[in-house]
Amino acid sequence: MKRVRLRFARGVEVEFVDRDRAVRQVSGIAERGTRFPLVVYGPEGCGKTALLRQAGAIFEEHGYSVVYVDPLAESVGDALHYTGPLRDIVREVLGLFPEPYSRIVDAAIRIIGEAMRRLRRPRVALLLDDLFQAVGPGVAERYVKALLNLIEYPPGDYESIVVMVSSSEGATRKTIGRHSWASPRLLWNMSKDGFAELYDKVPGPKPGYEEAWRLAGGNPRYLGKLYEANWDPAPVIDEIARTRGLEALAKTLGTRERELLQAMLSDPDTLFERLGEPEAQRLAEKLVELNMIVELWDRNEWLWIDTPPPEKDPGLGIGRHYAWQTPLHREAMRKALGHE
Repeated sequence: MKRVRLRFARGVEVEFVDRDRAVRQVSGIAERGTRFPLVVYGPEGCGKTALLRQAGAIFEEHGYSVVYVDPLAESVGDALHYTGPLRDIVREVLGLFPEPYSRIVDAAIRIIGEAMRRLRRPRVALLLDDLFQAVGPGVAERYVKALLNLIEYPPGDYESIVVMVSSSEGATRKTIGRHSWASPRLLWNMSKDGFAELYDKVPGPKPGYEEAWRLAGGNPRYLGKLYEANWDPAPVIDEIARTRGLEALAKTLGTRERELLQAMLSDPDTLFERLGEPEAQRLAEKLVELNMIVELWDRNEWLWIDTPPPEKDPGLGIGRHYAWQTPLHREAMRKALGHE
């Protein structure tokens, strides 16, 4: 199997590593296609983009014509990737949109539709990275329904179709989940063994592996951020706090919410235990919306892409029902609450 190369940090590329179970799952998807759009949720930086890019290579090896879209990229060339057989269709479809960059997702859906119409019983795969962050929660439902229509009411006959969407927008999970339009799955940060493979590929002097694991909790993006910060966690923690406005959030909290949030620093499941309280419900919504915590579900493996997290890991801030996205996120919240 071809393993794609991925940008890890400034000037550093690495080969896709680990995720063996996810690779087997994707190969299974290639064999049978998707009956509903597969929506993969997970913490920011946990490796959703890497998985989608690797999935594209797997689907291509299985004979699929693949369209991969990163709607948050800075140009059409960066946002849209496709396999060779689609070249003429892509050129023609992009010409139909006066400003294709602003409507790159619509263009991608149109490209797949034209491939179904023109190619003889094709295998087609549409991979949409961070879709909901790009389009906003307000229109997420519309796009998921459009993707389902592409599968159920295709403009042409096809042998097999795969539609995969990734998102770190936890706030959209309930919106999408209230319909039967998609198959949601969770992807967690890398396992300890898999993270060690990535850590070994990081060049230059670095802290011991256990320290890197304790800080990033298996999250490859935040391992890259620590590398760029010369392994000093302080600027990474500051960036999380600043970009999410955590100090401002802390100032808006009532006494009960503040007490609850402080308890969550030790055990994120404190939030679940008190969800009957209005303050806990409001706090859960805020923290999920800010991508500080993730609402988990049962560790039944069929609900997950790759390996689920442990049932509980206090050191990494993982509970049975809620988890901090990484230990660094927890430390950013601790700092915002005035802890040293």
